[in-house]
Amino acid sequence: MSQPQYTKGQTWGALKKAWKAYKIAKVQKDIERMKLYAERIRTLQKELGVKQAEFPDLGIK
Repeated sequence: MSQPQYTKGQTWGALKKAWKAYKIAKVQKDIERMKLYAERIRTLQKELGVKQAEFPDLGIK
């Protein structure tokens, strides 16, 4: 298994920013950006070993 490229703190910071961006995209009803950030959120959560969020309104489970 390869070494993680970022520290855990950096990954948590990226996750926080991704959630913020997702919420902004949702307010703007920008479905494409919502999907982009939803996938990014799930990837970061997987890297951190935490439960991955589901986005049923986007068909992401």
